[in-house]
Amino acid sequence: MAIVAFENLCKAYKLGSFELFVLRDVDLSIEQGEYIAIMGPSGSGKSTLLNVLGCLDRPTRGTYRLAGQDVSKLNDDQLSMIRGSRVGFIFQSYNLIAQLNVVENIEVPMYYQGTSSHDSTERAKQLAKMVGLGDRIRHRPTELSGGEQQRVAIARALANEPLIILADEPTGNLDSQSSLEIMKILGDLHKRDRTLIVVTHDPNIAQRAERTVYLLDGRIEREQYNRKH
Repeated sequence: MAIVAFENLCKAYKLGSFELFVLRDVDLSIEQGEYIAIMGPSGSGKSTLLNVLGCLDRPTRGTYRLAGQDVSKLNDDQLSMIRGSRVGFIFQSYNLIAQLNVVENIEVPMYYQGTSSHDSTERAKQLAKMVGLGDRIRHRPTELSGGEQQRVAIARALANEPLIILADEPTGNLDSQSSLEIMKILGDLHKRDRTLIVVTHDPNIAQRAERTVYLLDGRIEREQYNRKH
């Protein structure tokens, strides 16, 4: 069973009496453990697709099934529960909380899921170690490099054992060396059967995925299977 399935999915925004379609008749299936890159020019619908995937937005028409559950028509509270328990987000700008240290930032998603303080702290420490920050757990974001901050963001995305991990330009603010390190971590997650969906404008990063989906004017223009790294 596909972990992600879009069927004839459309997304439109109302501008007065006019509907602006940003996604049109998208059919997309992603299997458990797949590593997908999404590419396309500015305005092609990449961000909107990611928002729908992450249950931040609902489709206007069509269906979206996440692990077999139709999430297309869920209300805001239900979508929030899905986001918190089934989706991990990695952002270009990290979105860490400046007042919190590494462990505390990683714990945030677990706090909202009601995980006990002891369990969340222990898991956060394990995740920090997994991304190579075991010796930096008491540092705050301002004391970390961009690459280190993105490592924290990756660990935070894994906090609640999500079904899918969504990364929006995860190396967009990083130098080439830090970018390589982040992509290696994502590659290692893929080897552990994590389902990764990465939006990128960089073909070198897209090549690291198993499959690249190209969007144009809100439609899937083509798909390409990449050689494995």
